[in-house]
Amino acid sequence: MAPAEAALLRVEVAYAPQPRVVDLVALALPAGSTVRQAVEASGLLARHGLELNAALALAVWGRAVDAATPLRERDRVELLRPLLVDPKEARRLRYRSQGERRAARRR
Repeated sequence: MAPAEAALLRVEVAYAPQPRVVDLVALALPAGSTVRQAVEASGLLARHGLELNAALALAVWGRAVDAATPLRERDRVELLRPLLVDPKEARRLRYRSQGERRAARRR
């Protein structure tokens, strides 16, 4: 491995603009880069019309992080959309609709 390659971190930045759709960008950044630098270098903010603010959460491999968090080799940075429905309420709604479908099949 050449010295110039050793100074670069390979990371991915991912954003899901809607369910089952993922926009993934692979990057090579200088060692010591932060989550904020990776997000800005990915171009995902401009591509999806987003801003790095409190409404958009950041995570590395699913764990919430601050924008100033330093990255490590092969990290996956994720841009997280705000929840539209409380997960418990969504589960209740799915359970109710499944119950209605089962009852309709029995008739």
